[in-house]
Amino acid sequence: MKEIAVISGKGGTGKSSISAAFASIGGNVVLADCDVDAANLYLIFYPDNDEEEVYIGGEKAVIDYSLCTNCGICTEKCRFDAILFQNGKTVISDISCDGCRLCERICPVQAIHMEKQDKSRMYSGSFRNGKMVYGRLAPGKENSGKLVNKVREKAKQIASKENIHVIIIDGPPGIGCPVISSITGVDAAVIVTEPTISGISDLKRTLDVTSKFQLKTWVLINKSDLNKDMSSRIERLCEDLGVAVAGKLPFDIQIVEAMVNKKSIVEFNKDSEIVKILEKVYKKIIVV
Repeated sequence: MKEIAVISGKGGTGKSSISAAFASIGGNVVLADCDVDAANLYLIFYPDNDEEEVYIGGEKAVIDYSLCTNCGICTEKCRFDAILFQNGKTVISDISCDGCRLCERICPVQAIHMEKQDKSRMYSGSFRNGKMVYGRLAPGKENSGKLVNKVREKAKQIASKENIHVIIIDGPPGIGCPVISSITGVDAAVIVTEPTISGISDLKRTLDVTSKFQLKTWVLINKSDLNKDMSSRIERLCEDLGVAVAGKLPFDIQIVEAMVNKKSIVEFNKDSEIVKILEKVYKKIIVV
C-alpha cells in the first residue's frame, strides 16, 4: 500500500484539482479528503456514502437561563470574548467558544454546563474511481488534526479490506496541525506551488516541514507559464535543496471548466496537454 499526500503551503494553488486528477489517473484508489475544514472533493465525485460517523471535536458552554442571574462574571473573564450581554441576557457564541470550561467553573450559581460538539462528521463510501473518505468539521469547531487522523485510519482500513494499493490524500493548506496529521508516515508528499512571491515563500516553509519528517518530497509547479522567471526561481530553490520537481503545469482554463462540471480534468478532457503531463507526474511518483 502506498500513501501519497498532496499538500500546499497556501490555498488557491490547485491542490484539490490535482488530487482529483491523480484519483482519476490511478483508476482504483482510496481518496482521502483530509482538508476537513473545507472539504470539497465530494462535490466533484459525489460518492455513495455507506457510513456516516459523528465526530466529537470538543465541548461548548451552554447557559441554563432558569439559573442565570446575568451577573456578568463569565462575560468579564472569558478570554475568547465568546460571552456577551445582548438583549437583556447573557449569550454564548458557538463559533467563538473554545470549550475551556472557565465559565463553568466560575459561575457562582452553576448556570453553565458543557455539551459535546457533535455537528462534525466523517463519511466513507464509493465513487467512480474507487473508495472515498472525507471529514467535514463544523464551522468554528476544533481538533481538526484528530479528525484528519480518523479519516486516514478509515482510508487505510478500507484499502486493506478492498485490496487497494494506493491512497491519495488531499491535505489541507498551510503547515499547521492538520497538515502534520496528513503527512505523518506517508510514502511521499507532493507540494503544489505557484509562481508567485507568496507561493515561493510558502513553499519554503512547507519544504522545511517535510524535511523534518524525512519524507520523499516532490514539488509540482502549477500555472508555471504565468511567471516563467518565478518558476525558474522555484526550480533553482528545489535544486539547491535537493528536492525533485515532479513537473510544471501550464495554466489551463479547462481546469476551472472541469470543476464547474463536477469532473476532474482527466474526466473532462483526457486528451488535453495538461492531462498528459499529470499522467507522467503520477507514474513518476508512484513508481518511486
